[in-house]
Amino acid sequence: MSGGVVECLFCLGCTRWAYHRCTLTGSSDSELWPLASSSDFSPIPRLCRAILAVYEPDLSHPRWPPSIPYPISTPHLSKRASYSDTHGRCPPYLIYTDPTHREIVLAIRGLHLLRNSDYSLLLDDRPGLQTLDGGFVHHGLFKAAVWLLNREAPVLRRLLREHGPEFNLVLAGHSLGAGVAALATLLLVNHLDRFDGLPRSRVRCYAVAPPRCMSLNLAVKYADVIHSLVLQDDFLPRTPTPLQYIFSSIFCLPCLLCFVCMRDTFTSEEKKLKDPRRLYAPGRMFHIVERKFCRCGRFPPEVRTAIPVEGRFEHIVLSCSTTSDHQIIWIEREAQKALDRMKENEETTSPPMHQRMNRIQSFEEEHKLAMKKAVGLSKPHVVAVSEENSTSAIIKNEASSCSSSSQETDWDELVEKLIDSNEMENVVKKNEIDSTSGNS
Repeated sequence: MSGGVVECLFCLGCTRWAYHRCTLTGSSDSELWPLASSSDFSPIPRLCRAILAVYEPDLSHPRWPPSIPYPISTPHLSKRASYSDTHGRCPPYLIYTDPTHREIVLAIRGLHLLRNSDYSLLLDDRPGLQTLDGGFVHHGLFKAAVWLLNREAPVLRRLLREHGPEFNLVLAGHSLGAGVAALATLLLVNHLDRFDGLPRSRVRCYAVAPPRCMSLNLAVKYADVIHSLVLQDDFLPRTPTPLQYIFSSIFCLPCLLCFVCMRDTFTSEEKKLKDPRRLYAPGRMFHIVERKFCRCGRFPPEVRTAIPVEGRFEHIVLSCSTTSDHQIIWIEREAQKALDRMKENEETTSPPMHQRMNRIQSFEEEHKLAMKKAVGLSKPHVVAVSEENSTSAIIKNEASSCSSSSQETDWDELVEKLIDSNEMENVVKKNEIDSTSGNS
């Protein structure tokens, strides 16, 4: 009798999971988000083309020429690194100057399916392994970001000095490279004194189809500098299960699906959010939507944007496009279509200046509200997201001890101090909580 009850409960759970998965579409994740404006979204298609250029073996004879030419000319290409140059420590990348848009751009390619080193970076992680700045980050991508800054920070600093204060610093990446770019940006904005006091407002990161690489408090905290782009049903930003578990269980896939089924059915959303080790896609989210439930074919793409705390691409969508929506070629095409459509709509209904100013202010308010909500969901011993924490103290101490203009920066040393300081804060906060609970 008890066995029959257990079987019924199991079947009900599986049926509920199957119903939700089969009726879930990519557009459901952002159905309540506001539409993005062309001014906010305009850099993304261009930077997608810059990332696509890293995939090209020869820019003068491109294999995958986009509809709009690459924004990189040979005279403005400062550096290009291949797999032989990175020795598997980081995906290939290039650095170039964009005089038209006044940007110094570091673009990083995504996962190479035939490179073991890329898989090693992506799978080098487990929940709670790497702490940073009061939160948790992906260990393998974090090591790649530190290696990249140790190697290329002097080049970026030199280019910024040569082109003056009118140029911004932009990091962009796709897939695996998106996670490296996001974590490199996190480290960079915490040590802007190493770039001659570069203002935070002049640093941007665009993570295209990113992996889940940082905890919720960090994803929200850095939403003003990190922007993530997800195309419709892309699987990677939605994959909460540690990737090493998926690859290690490839010969027992039914067991994995059964486990995911039961876990998603009986685990509440609130419990997931309160796990500080859980990783998320970073920063402000831009979601390109071109397909909707019970509607055949593709529709003109629209872009929605928000800084979500709850419902941050939590479930994989059962769709024929989960992998194709991850391809940089397709993302670039759909992003350009969406931008062209936004510009056409704004030309017909151009908003007045005061509405544009209100939109900018609403972004700032949205960021503050998201930060407060993330603090409320975090466990007490996790450092709260705020601008006034030990990071700023570390920067001031480092700036007073040595001048960034007189000697090279050892990013490994700076990161160690940043990690050690935040771990000490965690211990102090936890001890305070334990003593308070003991007295009560």
